[in-house]
Amino acid sequence: MPKKGKKKKMKLWKKIAGAIKDKNSVWVSSISQKTSYRNPDLEATVIKATSHDESFVDFKNFQRVYLWLRTSPLHLKPLVWSLSTRMEKTKSWVVALKGLMLMHGVFCCNLPNAKLIGRLPFDLSTFSDGHSKPSKTGGFNAFVRAYFVYLDQKSAFISSDSRRKKGIKKGDDREALIDELKKLMKLQAFLDSLIQIKPEDPKNMRINLIKEAMTCILTEISQVYTTICRGIDQDLLRIHSSPPGRNKEEASMALEILRKAKAQGEELSLYFVFCTDFGVIKESECPKIEQIRDEDIREVEKIVNGNCNV
Repeated sequence: MPKKGKKKKMKLWKKIAGAIKDKNSVWVSSISQKTSYRNPDLEATVIKATSHDESFVDFKNFQRVYLWLRTSPLHLKPLVWSLSTRMEKTKSWVVALKGLMLMHGVFCCNLPNAKLIGRLPFDLSTFSDGHSKPSKTGGFNAFVRAYFVYLDQKSAFISSDSRRKKGIKKGDDREALIDELKKLMKLQAFLDSLIQIKPEDPKNMRINLIKEAMTCILTEISQVYTTICRGIDQDLLRIHSSPPGRNKEEASMALEILRKAKAQGEELSLYFVFCTDFGVIKESECPKIEQIRDEDIREVEKIVNGNCNV
């Protein structure tokens, strides 16, 4: 049999085997007992949303999961249990990636009880596909690991940020400003993690599932960078309006943030070029990157050096 035909046959068998695994998992969930942390119907929906089929992303079942969560906060616990169980068992990069995309969407729902999750209850930081040779799946493994690292950081941040806001004393403007500057630094660290999520082997990874995941990442990048830029604008106004000589610490932090934001703006421009070349978005759809002005950096440098307070 020619090599091409052999590859096609192997791919077909792999797809059939994956479909059988998914059907078996759905059947097992259907006969399980309903408890406070296990919901058979929700579990079946999670399995369907995170199927082994790399050619198809079942967004209908993604939306069904989110509908469960919006219906009642009590559904978060069984969702986290079923998704964690699936992620811990799987050796398929396809299932792992779909699971991360599903979890990413949970955070995008902005549910109050999602703040209680903390660190992700599963670990894909050392994930490796167990169904193919590393030479074939190395790029996919790295993609899954990088995506997990970001979501784990995001989940922990959502939880800690909720506690942080409760701990700030009302009326203490200086403490609130320093706290906001620290938050911007954290968001910039997130942006560094997000930029790491991209195909290492573009030629062999140019498939629909990766493109869909990259669309999620691009949306997240745009939101995080926009939040950073807005935060910088607001904090600079507060620094400039502070009494002379009393804003050096805040100005030093702001200067570090500005310099980092300028470098990240340039990195993002290159990242978006990569995404257009990869086929995630068209050049006309590319988000506009707001670049940090050199003038803003110079003004803050003056405050830090004690020359003036404008």
